[in-house]
Amino acid sequence: MTDLDLGGLSLEEAEREIYAHIVSRNPEHDFEPTLDRVREACDLLGSPQHAYKVIHLTGTNGKTSTARMTEALVREHGLRTGLFTSPHLTTVRERIQIDGEPIAREDFVRLWLDVAPILHLVDARSAEAGGPRMSFFEVLVVLAYAAFADAPVDVAVIEVGMGGVWDATNVADGEVAVVTPVGLDHQEWLGDSLADIAAEKAGIIKDGAAVVLASQSESVEPVLAAAIEERSARAYREDDDLEVVERQPGVGGQLVTLRTPAATYTDVFVPLYGPYQAHNALLALAATELLLADGGAPASLAGETVEAAFAGVSSPGRLEAVRTAPLILVDAAHNPHGIEALVTALDESFAFETLVGVVGILKDKDAEGILAALEPALAHVVITASSSPRAIPVEELGPLANEIFGEDRVTVAEALPDAIDAAVQRSERDSDLGAGVLVVGSITLVAEARVLTGADRRKGTGQAR
Repeated sequence: MTDLDLGGLSLEEAEREIYAHIVSRNPEHDFEPTLDRVREACDLLGSPQHAYKVIHLTGTNGKTSTARMTEALVREHGLRTGLFTSPHLTTVRERIQIDGEPIAREDFVRLWLDVAPILHLVDARSAEAGGPRMSFFEVLVVLAYAAFADAPVDVAVIEVGMGGVWDATNVADGEVAVVTPVGLDHQEWLGDSLADIAAEKAGIIKDGAAVVLASQSESVEPVLAAAIEERSARAYREDDDLEVVERQPGVGGQLVTLRTPAATYTDVFVPLYGPYQAHNALLALAATELLLADGGAPASLAGETVEAAFAGVSSPGRLEAVRTAPLILVDAAHNPHGIEALVTALDESFAFETLVGVVGILKDKDAEGILAALEPALAHVVITASSSPRAIPVEELGPLANEIFGEDRVTVAEALPDAIDAAVQRSERDSDLGAGVLVVGSITLVAEARVLTGADRRKGTGQAR
């Protein structure tokens, strides 16, 4: 399909048609190491990615929460913001946000009509050279950059899709680069070692940029340090220039004291669970200080501005309560590193007597590592699968769960609604008041669980990773 006839369609129908067309392209996990098509499309559109300042984020876990907190801090300073994150849970418009809200349906359709001719031209030129059409993710990146220039925004906070060097977002030049903790994920595309993955992610660091670094493993730090030196960038490192001085878990989140290069922010409430969220908030603060400093020394932020920005932060699908009695949580953790952080947050912030997991995992993920990390936290696990063609079939995932949990702690349910029902019954059978259910293992599974529970229709719910 090269053209869409949207005449006569409602805006909702037009959005569905546009999304169906974009999805028909190579999926975002079909990684190809080139920026040529995205760069050509942006050039033809007048280089929209250079029309605003950019904070660029990479890493393995924590990117989305850090991006959301950074965007909230920048917006609270009266600047118009764009936010590009992935993946989405309910509508693709969630990936392209302006001033903290998904792009309006009418604007999305108009944007497509404006940009589609350029995309088709790039497709045709690529085909003539024997190459592929622009991929799903490449198209979304171009749409986002065009939308932000059209708004227009003052600052765009951009989360990479995967990696850095060859990520489609990397046609932008970030004044500030943020690297969250680097772990093993997407090895098929990024490399089998932490050093290889770090080298890919370091690709977002531009000449002369300011770089905010989370605490990294011993094999990652030298790779990032070499990239920073090569590009004459300025580094601000956690545990050196930045520090979570103190944090106190509480109802609905935690109270934190954070030290950055410019200031110490005391007793700030972050409405998110888990130690990692305090560290994400720290990175967001440092990145915002550096952006507002505009190339100079980091600028301290007003305490009331920081408090107001963090107070409204959420990220649906990340340690989000979607139902009570029993409490059902959904979390998009999909690699062992993310699961370990999730388990820590559960132990710290919830007092479950019985927690039953509903777990579905995609084929390119470390299923054994995910299940092993979940095992200490779950009394029982219900194995299921999302509707994604990449989902591991239950007849394959079930036996692996049996090996890790033991057969008496494993139930298999082909369909997600049946899996959630089985988990609820199991949790309530074993506990009257302290029962809980955790849906986890893949973003597609969490997205479908949110639809089933109606959480996708409720605004402002959720806890973020």
